[in-house]
Amino acid sequence: MNELKLKKATLAGGCFWCTEAVFQRLEGVENVVSGFTGGQIKNPAYREIITGRTGHAEAIDIDFDPARISYEELLLVFFATHDPTTLNRQQNDVGTQYRSAVFYHDTEQKEKAEEVIALLESKKMFENPIVTEVSEASPFYIAEEEHQDFYNQHRQQPYCQFIIDPKITKLKKLFSDKLK
Repeated sequence: MNELKLKKATLAGGCFWCTEAVFQRLEGVENVVSGFTGGQIKNPAYREIITGRTGHAEAIDIDFDPARISYEELLLVFFATHDPTTLNRQQNDVGTQYRSAVFYHDTEQKEKAEEVIALLESKKMFENPIVTEVSEASPFYIAEEEHQDFYNQHRQQPYCQFIIDPKITKLKKLFSDKLK
């Protein structure tokens, strides 16, 4: 695989354990890293992020092969596997660190995110309006090692069973043709 062909996507859809688990399963996604972005302080730690005072969102950084999965397809999976209509909340996780956000890396990604949101709104895909933030990518800080590959290593934990498993089930149902 030629590394130069890979592109980057940065998404925040609540707890990064959830979004990481979803995107790891997609064909064309080469790497997924959990971390923090969109805040005011440098090199934040998880214990600081969860206070909600740093401005960072729990997010994932994705390296993907656009010849195998498009940015638009990543966005469609993103919007289908979290609730983009709840401000600063995903299920029981509440605070700005759990906001729904697309952090774009270039003008094309910004425009595509805005197009997908407009399309989903026009089709009334959600009962409430989409509140997903679309912001320019800022420094991405990798979370501590214990947060990486969390779902795959801790599937028996209640959080994984009750929160992440349903997202994986939905992914398999809606996007079976996109799975590894």
